[in-house]
Amino acid sequence: MTRTDVRRRVINSLVGLFGLVLTEVGRHVYRPIVYSRGIFDFHVADTLGNSVGTMTLVFFLLAAFGGDRNADDRIIVSATVGTVVYELGSPLLGKTIDPWDIGATVVAGGLSWLLARTLHPPDRDDIVMQS
Repeated sequence: MTRTDVRRRVINSLVGLFGLVLTEVGRHVYRPIVYSRGIFDFHVADTLGNSVGTMTLVFFLLAAFGGDRNADDRIIVSATVGTVVYELGSPLLGKTIDPWDIGATVVAGGLSWLLARTLHPPDRDDIVMQS
């Protein structure tokens, strides 16, 4: 494992950990405040689990299984689609399908892709090989 691989895994793990902390603080602090005061926050409190949770899932998976940009793209798409499928399977668990959660998941998947591309720009060798 190269130094760059270790660096990528550490960065992805830290982003995933930050997302996990943000999700839990949002669920246990932010959400009760919004609900108790009747604040309309454009469904942010409602969709915290799917939005930040999707990003957390993506970056933990990238830390564990990611490697190059193509593998990262496949992981991001798979995690996003898998979370949407899970949400669509909610009726099997006695819950309703929440379109806001599906939308939040798709947006979070896109933002995760942008963040991963920003955090891990292509190496010089990758650029030279593509030319």
